[in-house]
Amino acid sequence: MKPKILLTNDDGVNSAGLWAAYEALSPIAEVTVVAPATQQSAVGRSISIFEPIRANEIVHEGVAAYAVGGKPTDSVIIGLYALALGPDLVVSGINIGENLSFESIMTSGTVGAALEAANQGTPAIAFSLQVEDQGDKFDDPRFHRQSFAEAKKVVRDVTRTFLNRKFPSGADVINVNIPSIVRGGYEVTRLSDKLFQTGVERRLDPRGRPYFWINGPLIEDAEEGTDVHAVRKGNISITPITLDCTAAAAHEELQRLFPGEGGREKGKS
Repeated sequence: MKPKILLTNDDGVNSAGLWAAYEALSPIAEVTVVAPATQQSAVGRSISIFEPIRANEIVHEGVAAYAVGGKPTDSVIIGLYALALGPDLVVSGINIGENLSFESIMTSGTVGAALEAANQGTPAIAFSLQVEDQGDKFDDPRFHRQSFAEAKKVVRDVTRTFLNRKFPSGADVINVNIPSIVRGGYEVTRLSDKLFQTGVERRLDPRGRPYFWINGPLIEDAEEGTDVHAVRKGNISITPITLDCTAAAAHEELQRLFPGEGGREKGKS
């Protein structure tokens, strides 16, 4: 029997990237698509707890799928618990646009879906494809000018690897970023600090009242060994991510500042 994969994303169930991933994975696994009904980029791990969630079965070019009226995280939870799919692996993507750095993965719905799967006990891989024109992220995701040919090969190869073995110890999610033009090979990386130089543009509406757009250009490059640097030089970045956000390096100083009950601050009697 083929292994089972739950395939999701944050660009929506009709995204060209999602169905490119389906084409890559369906020869090696039993793939069920459970994805947001609409565009849900940059929602991170937000979850719908104040409204009901609908999951409608649709057919996309002859393939049955589920369109979920909620977030990427909702889609994973619906797939795992309401539909009881029992996947061996959750795959999220292919996202249209890279998800690199602390900054990006904290807001990415693509990575958020993978983190939720891992939180529920199912290993997950997130795949994102770099775009040369950042405006492509905001176009209709059903139609994308960029070729997915190289990305599909990466999705199949990386996924097949982890269908046959467990993740490395300590990794909950594998975050894969594919350059728009692959000039090198795979590179295991760490997260960079930032992806964007954040800015805010102030404008006036027709009544003279201000409103704002959050914007800012991409960081041109980052340190050797980071995901940003790997993709900028044309390598496929593979970054292990953990759910445990504990800053272990801060423990000792915090223990000095806040000694336990009955303890004493260092240097005081």
